[in-house]
Amino acid sequence: MPILSKEEARALLAKVLSYSKAEECEVNLYGSDGGNIRYARNAVSTSGGVSSSTLVVSSAYGKKLGAATINEFDDASLEKVVRRAEELARLAPENPEFVPFLGPQQYGEGVKTFDPGTAAIDPKFRKEAVAKSLQEAKAKDLIAAGFLENSAGYAAMMNSKGLFAYNTSTNVNFNVTLRTKDGTGSGYSSKGYNDVSKLDVAASTRIAAQKAAGSGNARALEPGKYTVILEPSAAIVLLETMFFAMDARSADEGRSFLSKEGGKTKLGEKLVDERVTIYSDPYNTELPTSTWNGDGRPQEKITWIDKGVIKNLSYSRFWAQKKGVKAVPGPDGYIMMGGSASLEDLIKSTDKGILVTRLWYIRQVDPQTLLYTGLTRDGTFYIENGQIKFPVKNFRFNESAVIMLNNLEALGIPERTVSGESGTHALIPPMKIRDFTFSSLSDAV
Repeated sequence: MPILSKEEARALLAKVLSYSKAEECEVNLYGSDGGNIRYARNAVSTSGGVSSSTLVVSSAYGKKLGAATINEFDDASLEKVVRRAEELARLAPENPEFVPFLGPQQYGEGVKTFDPGTAAIDPKFRKEAVAKSLQEAKAKDLIAAGFLENSAGYAAMMNSKGLFAYNTSTNVNFNVTLRTKDGTGSGYSSKGYNDVSKLDVAASTRIAAQKAAGSGNARALEPGKYTVILEPSAAIVLLETMFFAMDARSADEGRSFLSKEGGKTKLGEKLVDERVTIYSDPYNTELPTSTWNGDGRPQEKITWIDKGVIKNLSYSRFWAQKKGVKAVPGPDGYIMMGGSASLEDLIKSTDKGILVTRLWYIRQVDPQTLLYTGLTRDGTFYIENGQIKFPVKNFRFNESAVIMLNNLEALGIPERTVSGESGTHALIPPMKIRDFTFSSLSDAV
């Protein structure tokens, strides 16, 4: 099914609502069209296209809620899915946390989440992009494996109280891993954008190639505490453990790193280095996101951490009502302010330290301190007197984003990055951290 225009989506949703006999009804509609190409051992292995459409009907009688999903949009199917949602609602027990659907909302205009050039990506474009990547790999006598995917989509919602929201978006994501032929060296690069004109596949592959060629025959260093420079692709997977945990309810209920005894929280307290400011803004030109949340609440520019102080937490509508505060949705992207130093500047300023390309296999150790463990990979290097001296064997780390942001030495220029763990997009700087804990060695490349 093609991407529906705003008026086409409005008409379809209005038709669905016309079938409703419930006290309240809300309909969500999603559609996307895109494609992908995967390559390994310097040759394309798979290529395909993905097109999907989904409609979800939520019907409510008092505090009893039922939901049904369908991907067929003829009149008979639309009426059938509404009846099914109503049937399920009648059978459901009352939900003590049910909150009535929202009425009409005001959403901002001008956010540029959709790029026509990205929406126009076709198999020929993907093939030529991979050809550029493979050309770089073969020129360096390296073995490449990578993945490029693109999508264009829309989301719309309407309910029986008069709310209507609509948004379109595009995305293109690319990642590549290069290995030396003897398997001792590995390099990685990952990029993702709304606007495909910002993607340079050849440049990303050259970065990965440089790391792969320079990381062979790595030396072992003793585990311990080191000054590290985390590239954005490494920093994001630790930072997002904090982003995802800034929820008011878990803090109020004593389950969070933001909890205090007696049901209190650390909201308003200075928790990390004063150079740390993290916010979200759907209108940011480098990281544009939807102007509305999945339940229809408007998204606004919100500062979550200001000069090290916890300024805001996200609230569900139920929890906000219980606490008598504004319901604040969690954002779709995070932005961390940085400095003016390049990655090269951070390296030059380091007497002794370790450059980390990527962290992966992240697993929780202690939710109340945000302590996580994981491994380095795809290019880990020893720095001495401001220069990269030699590659080092990978480490297992045990570290908390809160501790990390209290041991901050310097921040670089923010850049858009994609988490290799969750797929989250963020705009964050490379960062220089002291006393980063490496707990053991890993023989993996």
